[in-house]
Formats: sequence, C-alpha cells, structure tokens
Amino acid sequence: MEPKIDDDMIALDPIMRYFHYQHLPLHLQIISRPFTLLAISIVSICPRNPERTVALRKLLEAKDCAVRAMI
Repeated sequence: MEPKIDDDMIALDPIMRYFHYQHLPLHLQIISRPFTLLAISIVSICPRNPERTVALRKLLEAKDCAVRAMI
C-alpha cells in the first residue's frame, strides 16, 4: 500500500502539504514521488525537533529544484 500524506501528518508538520504530487503531470510525479516517500519516512522515524524541520525544508527545496529541472 502506498504511504499517503494525511490530515494528521499535515497537522503535525504543516510543511508536509507541499509534498503532494498526484496533481502533477505523470512525468513530474515520477520525479516528485521519491521525495514524498522520504518526507513520510522522516516524519515517521525522526523525533519532532528543529533538525527534522530543517531536513524537511531542505528536502522540499531539493524536490522543487528537481521538478523545475524537468519543466
């Protein structure tokens, strides 16, 4: 089963709302999906603290750059 970003996850870490990828065209979904899966893993495994927040922010930055590279 595909891990999903749910409302509880977004409530805990609002940055997670930016990791949705299903709305993107398929060629961009392929790029974005691994970043989403990693973000879900980080939230699931790492304790909530400033370093986790920085990790998610930098991951989001990297995802945005990778998606833009494909446009």
